[in-house]
Amino acid sequence: MNIKDAAAASGLSIDTIRFYEKSGMLPKVQRDARGWRRFDAGAVDWLRNLERLRATGMPMADMRRFALLVHGAGHPGAAAARLEILQRHGERLALRRHEVEACQAYLDQKISIYSRMTEDQR
Repeated sequence: MNIKDAAAASGLSIDTIRFYEKSGMLPKVQRDARGWRRFDAGAVDWLRNLERLRATGMPMADMRRFALLVHGAGHPGAAAARLEILQRHGERLALRRHEVEACQAYLDQKISIYSRMTEDQR
């Protein structure tokens, strides 16, 4: 499929796909006789993986390192290094979840206070 179709299938913009390619996060993208990018199902699956990693807030540097480890998976320790990246990011997500829950509790408290104030004014 072409880049427009790959963008639609992956949920990424065309510009993001080009950026990921230039950043080395994609395996070598095939090109047709005109030089246009051609994405197979495996490439689109990988784009979806990148989209999910980004959606979790994974830092770009970690995404790059993870991608390089996936595409160069033949070297010893690649799986352990990928696991370490994912575990470290999981810890960041847990901390972020805690912070969001604290913010939600604060807002719930304020909403309750202002709800009572507006009810008292009726």
